[in-house]
Amino acid sequence: MSKISRRGFITTGIAAAASLSGVAVAAKLAGKYGLVPPDHGGLYGPGETLTYAAQRLLTRHSVAREFDRSQISAKPLANEITPLPAEFKRHEAAGFTDWRLMVEGMAAMPTSFSVDELKSFPSHSHITEIACEEGWSYVAEWKGVPLSYILDRVGALPQTRYVVYQSIQMPDWWDSLDMADALHPQTLIATHINGADLPVGFGGPLRMRVPRQLGYKNIKFINKLILTDNIKRFGKGLGSSSPEAGYAWYAGI
Repeated sequence: MSKISRRGFITTGIAAAASLSGVAVAAKLAGKYGLVPPDHGGLYGPGETLTYAAQRLLTRHSVAREFDRSQISAKPLANEITPLPAEFKRHEAAGFTDWRLMVEGMAAMPTSFSVDELKSFPSHSHITEIACEEGWSYVAEWKGVPLSYILDRVGALPQTRYVVYQSIQMPDWWDSLDMADALHPQTLIATHINGADLPVGFGGPLRMRVPRQLGYKNIKFINKLILTDNIKRFGKGLGSSSPEAGYAWYAGI
């Protein structure tokens, strides 16, 4: 069976199963092909699995909508953040000169990068909308280093299945991406917004920018990436702190 016909077979099978036998049966079929999110258990697990499997089969290489410069929001919302730790305050007072992004786990060359090093790497920018499940949104120009470049630079091992990213606000704020989103060209380690260094209110000095997913996947103040093939060993094994609080791990839009 060719790759294309196999994908068509899986897609058709999942759609048919969803219509004929219900979401639970479709989720079981998705599981057979490894299209299962980390938070697949529990009451909403079959629905989460069906959403994730359908997105990965049908929109794996799609891109988030990009806007014209004239459509940038006049007053982007810097939503409320929880109190930052003393360690962050020390970095802020020093202009983030000693802030490091550590990269560890399944990498041939684990290392760490300063903010200035990251700014010297090849960058990418896009004007995209960030949308919160609470109902607010804004359009901004984001600039940063493609996460795919960082993974290539550290020699991500082929067995890597997830990239875990942690904030200095651990253990409350951490998340993870599968490789489809980690390698997507619009996924950035953001360093700038609207032509300026990323302010603290928007997650500076470094923020994960994932325009294909809802706002809560765009974690602020990131300082560590961990490459892994086993997401179950992090937190409660649900893929991020969000599903531990009742949100979905996969928040595709």
